[in-house]
Amino acid sequence: MTEKNLLANPSKNRTPRHRAREFALQGLYQWLLNNEDATTVVNNIRAAHGFDKADGDHFTVLLYGTIKDSLALRDSMAPLIDRNIAELSPIEHGILLIGAFELKNNMEIPYRVVINEAVELAKSFGGIDGHKYVNGVLDKLAVKFREEEVNANKRK
Repeated sequence: MTEKNLLANPSKNRTPRHRAREFALQGLYQWLLNNEDATTVVNNIRAAHGFDKADGDHFTVLLYGTIKDSLALRDSMAPLIDRNIAELSPIEHGILLIGAFELKNNMEIPYRVVINEAVELAKSFGGIDGHKYVNGVLDKLAVKFREEEVNANKRK
């Protein structure tokens, strides 16, 4: 084992916010597949092993907010994707919903951080090239929700 492998322990490098996104993705996956109500999903996820290391407040806002705004978030993504939303894998669908929600509602988080976090989720849980798809869609969506921030970043 190389020194890099010894130091690269993903379970120790994940921040509480990143863990909140991972648990929110698990909750959205459950919601998308089983169509359970948000409270049931939240309670199931909060009981999961390791949840105590996540930012519980961010998780709650993400999951409830994403489910509540899912129709509007899907409408905002629809023109930017190359297929019907129903044809997306539940993982990429959930990641895109989380990313769209954060871009739209969490202005204190820089758009590049939102996109990077979504890409990391896609690398961990999605298909082989799912992270590229997520990156492309959220990059376009960032312009829609945060045009001023994106343009200011381009000028630098």
